[in-house]
Amino acid sequence: MSEVSQDFSPLIRLYKDGHIERLMGVDIVPPVDPNSNVMSRDVVYSPALDLSCRLYLPKNTNPNQKLPLLVYFHGGGFVIETAFSPTYHNYLNTLVAEANVIGVSVDYRRAPEHPLPAAYDDSWTALKWVASHVNGDGPEEWLNSHADFSRVFFYGDSAGANISHQMATRHGQEKLAGVKVAGIVLAHPYFWGKDPIGNEPRESSQRAFVEGLWLLACPTSNGCDDPLINPLVDPNLARLECSKVLVAVAEKDLLRDRGWHYYEKLRENGWSGEVEIMEAKGENHVFHLNSPTGENARLMLEKISSFLNQDNA
Repeated sequence: MSEVSQDFSPLIRLYKDGHIERLMGVDIVPPVDPNSNVMSRDVVYSPALDLSCRLYLPKNTNPNQKLPLLVYFHGGGFVIETAFSPTYHNYLNTLVAEANVIGVSVDYRRAPEHPLPAAYDDSWTALKWVASHVNGDGPEEWLNSHADFSRVFFYGDSAGANISHQMATRHGQEKLAGVKVAGIVLAHPYFWGKDPIGNEPRESSQRAFVEGLWLLACPTSNGCDDPLINPLVDPNLARLECSKVLVAVAEKDLLRDRGWHYYEKLRENGWSGEVEIMEAKGENHVFHLNSPTGENARLMLEKISSFLNQDNA
């Protein structure tokens, strides 16, 4: 076995011969789940890049019933996981059933083979594909029949929360025609910065993992005050194109203070929407995915479900 060149355990390990070993998030499951109250299927959104998304629809949906549309971006530091892993398939099944929404879970190319902005570009391509159904004549019947494009939500965890923020910002600049983004949900968002804030570790050795992982994902970045990882330095922050934002943080998460900081600064920076935050006491990063049956995970699911259904008139 070749010598290790970079070790980001427990996520990913790189070897000097160019070999890449993903240490988690490698399993995939098919969309079929007979025990679920949700139907799902995989659909190609980018034939050129052979990229797919997994669609979810509650089984009790009436033929012409319109539902809020949730576009989900998975986490994994931009380097691991897929939309088809058991973790995300099970979570989307649960969330779609609880909230009674139609879901689109986006798979995107991952670093380091495909460094950023690949994941952002793929996610935007997926959103343009979703938006092609606005007039009811797109390629996917579930979206034509059941997606309410006046109630669209972006949601992601960790790196996926970062993507959700970036997509709402891009929508503010480029506009997905016919799409109204009602809100975004950022769960334990993967944001960082050059200088420590709050209770973040001060020692460079402790910060090195997050910073190294970011540069692995985005080697062309100028560091952790890049607007892609630190949205608080982004001059376009106030142009976030949605009506409301829900930030979810976990008390023991290294990224906790970044979520709080984002929440506070969004209110101060002239953004006109509503922003709220929820914190899970005693919990760690993406606990709701790792322990989905726990009490705090249930409370978080109920809060997000409520957020997706507010103003459902």
